[in-house]
Amino acid sequence: MTKTAHVALYDTLADWEIGHLIVELRTGRFTGQAWDVVTVAESAEPITTMGGLRVLPDRMLDGLDPAASDLLILAGAEHWDAGGGAVWTDAARRFLDAGVPVAAICGATAGLARAGLLDDRDHTSAAVEYLAMQPGYGGHDRYVDARAVIGDGLITAGPDSPVQFARATLSLLGLAPEQRLQAYEDVFHAADARSYPALVQA
Repeated sequence: MTKTAHVALYDTLADWEIGHLIVELRTGRFTGQAWDVVTVAESAEPITTMGGLRVLPDRMLDGLDPAASDLLILAGAEHWDAGGGAVWTDAARRFLDAGVPVAAICGATAGLARAGLLDDRDHTSAAVEYLAMQPGYGGHDRYVDARAVIGDGLITAGPDSPVQFARATLSLLGLAPEQRLQAYEDVFHAADARSYPALVQA
């Protein structure tokens, strides 16, 4: 049975932050397992990404059941830094409580910080100072200075680490061995062509 990743849609979504991840999930080109990538929004109206792409959601948030999903993906967007996104952090809480992974990058980590979802999990972001500015954040002791971090079903990363974000998520999902994931990062982050054979091996 094909697994499903749900991608949260909202205006000014930071396209580049989740691009690597959703491509690898949808195509399965380096994992051998293609997923369904389904977009979710608060309304049926199209959203406009930060890069200017207009995207029509596949389904509405109010009908999203974690039991029918295998992953929730939250990208950065302007509303996170404006204190918004509570409906999405509520969804993230439902997913995590149900044992379904959540992958959050950039500003989405600020929303999770405000919701208290980082307090008891290892996590990262753009910088610990960024999260410290968020009301209600109590996870200073669990902050890890790394490009991407997996903590109790939650993947977090800063805006400069889309490749590491993809790698960590694929790792948590068990979609590729660590040797291949290292090759993936070497190719797409370090531009190391010598790692390509290890990436594409069966």
